[in-house]
Amino acid sequence: MPKTLSCRAPPSRCFFVCVKMPFSQNLESEIVRKITHYVLGALVVLSLLVGIAGCTVQGAELLPPKERLRVATTTSLYDTGLWGYLEPIFEKEYGIEVDILYAGTGIALEYGRRGDVDVITVHSKAGEEKFVTEGYGVKRIPFAYNYFLIVGPPADPAGIKGLSPEDAFKKLFETGSGSFISRGDDSGTHGKEKAIWEKAGYDYEAVRKAGQWYIEAGRSMGPALLMASEKQGYTLTDMGTFLAFKGKIDLVPIVDKGSILLNVYSVIAVNPEKNKKVNYEMAHNLVSFLTSPKIQELIGSYGVKEYGIQLFTPCAGAEPKS
Repeated sequence: MPKTLSCRAPPSRCFFVCVKMPFSQNLESEIVRKITHYVLGALVVLSLLVGIAGCTVQGAELLPPKERLRVATTTSLYDTGLWGYLEPIFEKEYGIEVDILYAGTGIALEYGRRGDVDVITVHSKAGEEKFVTEGYGVKRIPFAYNYFLIVGPPADPAGIKGLSPEDAFKKLFETGSGSFISRGDDSGTHGKEKAIWEKAGYDYEAVRKAGQWYIEAGRSMGPALLMASEKQGYTLTDMGTFLAFKGKIDLVPIVDKGSILLNVYSVIAVNPEKNKKVNYEMAHNLVSFLTSPKIQELIGSYGVKEYGIQLFTPCAGAEPKS
């Protein structure tokens, strides 16, 4: 009589005992397969990371950080878009990154005194000459000019149209019949305004306290124009910024003639003897760039197609005559 398998365990237990060996072998094979898979995957990832690290090191050697030039400029050169036009041309030609800091001329000159910038482009002759005389700047070099305008409401409530700048300011002071919005920010435009008040025979501190008609905006040229338009008042502006904002404001030129309205833009490299960390070589390149025939032509034609008039007249190192 054939022997039979005897199992005292419950049926489920007996089944487990009977199939245990084949199941264990399959499990071990699966575990080995998965471990092998994960190890190979980890090795692939590790090799990729090593390769990327190697490429990064090589890339850092092949593509070093670009040299930088720090430029402080007056708001009018920035608001008109001239710097936005010229900056990429200079960067491409010299393989450099240009950092533009725009502010009123007084602040721009202070950046230069502190060595925070390498070169400045501003429009206040008296301030620029003092900057150079004190040894902070190497040389003042004019590169373009335009004119200031006294702009105001088309109705001209103060009746200053056709007057000289000095007589127009006198009438504004004596009658108080029209609001005057001053930059009030120690900018080149603000400096020109103070020069006109002085030429008209007034102490500027007395003008500031003359009445509610005189408003100090403490803002750059573009915002000052917008404020003057909102209040339907008068203001002094450079021609370039006025044309750039013409479509946004309800103001027209009221006084546009007079030798005192000449507005000259100059470039000054910061003196490396005062500030040894400045990039004088590249600052000198910018001076050469702005006064070169090619760029002078571009400055002269900038905005003509859009506005129908020159925003800037190039003068390549020569002091223009009013």
